[in-house]
Amino acid sequence: MKSVVFMGTPDFSVPILKALNDNYNVLAVVTQPDRPVGRKHQIVESPVKQASKELGLSVLQPQKLSGSDEMEQIIQMKPDFIITAAFGQFLPTKLLKAAQIADVNVHGSLLPKYRGGAPVQYAIMNGDQVTGISIMYMVKKMDAGDVLAQQSVEIEDTDDTESMFKKLSLVGRDLLLKTLPKIIDGTVQPQKQDENQVVFAPNIKREQEELDFALPARVVDAKVRALRPDPTAFAMIDGKPNKIWKTEVINETTNLDPGQIVNKDKHHLQVAAGDGTVIGIDEIQPAGKPQKSITEYLNGNQKLEIGDQFIDRK
Repeated sequence: MKSVVFMGTPDFSVPILKALNDNYNVLAVVTQPDRPVGRKHQIVESPVKQASKELGLSVLQPQKLSGSDEMEQIIQMKPDFIITAAFGQFLPTKLLKAAQIADVNVHGSLLPKYRGGAPVQYAIMNGDQVTGISIMYMVKKMDAGDVLAQQSVEIEDTDDTESMFKKLSLVGRDLLLKTLPKIIDGTVQPQKQDENQVVFAPNIKREQEELDFALPARVVDAKVRALRPDPTAFAMIDGKPNKIWKTEVINETTNLDPGQIVNKDKHHLQVAAGDGTVIGIDEIQPAGKPQKSITEYLNGNQKLEIGDQFIDRK
């Protein structure tokens, strides 16, 4: 049985890890260190660490791989494969050379489109109808290795990053299991990436999380879905950032300015967006408060009226 060192961190990585554990000898699992989460800064283990403990696998958590004792441990293991899936750190060249057969990455896009740490978010945010999985060799340059296999996955209008990661994780798992035997027996056919077609998907920055209601409703809604559940889009309301968890594009037009209330009743709040479009706000989280349905929110904000400037102008 061929040996593997697996590197991954979020929920996306877990089905892939479990499948590898069923079919290969997993020598160790490498994941990001435990992090403080939420307002109470509670220390939380990564989903991959939790799954590894359930499977009885050895877990390594270096703050940084390069020069670490953990990296030396992996090198000494001489694994047949080093396999990554949303690990979150670059792998030093010295470590890549430790794999006896190959270094393989499971990436959540159809490379060379969306190289980087947020491929799913950008695919949704940009209104793409299709994304997918690429199984690729790892090289020192980010997501630039030869592609070994790809499979496309449709993006539905209701999909967010969480739902897409669930879909892509299962596709990635199955495609990886089909690809590894071809690498072992030498029948895999690597394809060079076209550098002229490269699109980058760097990690989302704070300033990108703010919604601009001067853009059309479909664009605003796409960003809300792209940033859900993390880090979550926000809009400025009365000078404070309010997280916008769920929206919907309304099949209406308006002459009101972006951010003004178009329609309101006990259970609905619809706001003007760019090009005369209308967007409904379904779930919101006021600054410093819990997430609420729009019904709950409106119960505490009964003075809001049609025509009011609900979203602050940028």
